Amino acid sequence: MNDRTELSEFLKSRRARLRPEDVGLRDYGGTRRVAGLRREELARLAGVSIAHYTRLEQGKGDSVSDEILDAVGAALRLDGDELTYLHRIARPPLACEGGAAAVPASLRYLLESFVMTPALVVGRHTQIVGWNQLAVAVFGDFPALPADRRTLSHLLFTEPHLRELHRTGWEGAAREQVAHLRVLLGRYRGDAGLAAHVDELRELSADFARMWAEHPVARVRSRTYVLHHPVVGELTLHGELIALPDEPACCGLDLFAAEPGSASEQALRELASPGAASEQVVVPARPSAL
Repeated sequence: MNDRTELSEFLKSRRARLRPEDVGLRDYGGTRRVAGLRREELARLAGVSIAHYTRLEQGKGDSVSDEILDAVGAALRLDGDELTYLHRIARPPLACEGGAAAVPASLRYLLESFVMTPALVVGRHTQIVGWNQLAVAVFGDFPALPADRRTLSHLLFTEPHLRELHRTGWEGAAREQVAHLRVLLGRYRGDAGLAAHVDELRELSADFARMWAEHPVARVRSRTYVLHHPVVGELTLHGELIALPDEPACCGLDLFAAEPGSASEQALRELASPGAASEQVVVPARPSAL
């Protein structure tokens, strides 16, 4: 993961998605040799010189002011997450603390207290470092996987069970995960383990490589999954990722809930019952064929 290459490719990808008519420029017809806006068109929109913008798109962002980055972001119509990412990757990476994510006892107690809420603690490499029994009942026996493959990324992109669980919603959930990984890469630049995780997924999964090349950037927020559970059938869950700012190695606490009084709530109740553990679906502990 080369910093200059990432900055260059991100800017090119965002310039390519804009057409002249999208930004109020006149298109005189004919065949355009580039997808989207030309560099000079983007520079003019941002109010910077073509030489200045060209240096930035070549990955040379160290000396660019925040004001210029904001102007380029506005011209590219970046959203809040994308603009934050641009600022982060245009700057030299800060020192990043390493070390494995640890779940403090108080957080483990909290996980165990959620009776009707599947709950996960997720590390900054998308590792699943904490969970409760209902999360296992819903998402499969991921604790049986080797620790280096017990990540949300590996589950989504290398485990057929998770594809089947999401079915038609898999593409959206997978793209959401890739976009979130890019946010983490910007936030924790200098974390060699995170960069290695991304590189490994690009090698393991053609789908991951395809989505990564599109440069999606978006923080995980509220989302809804319609799952197809092999024991209780269709299950609609609403997810929230809650940040854990005092635990720097952990990305957040991921909680899922069903609408009160719904069939999905009753399904969760069934999965939470003592007898449900014997019916839970097992995720294979060996590498899956892609």
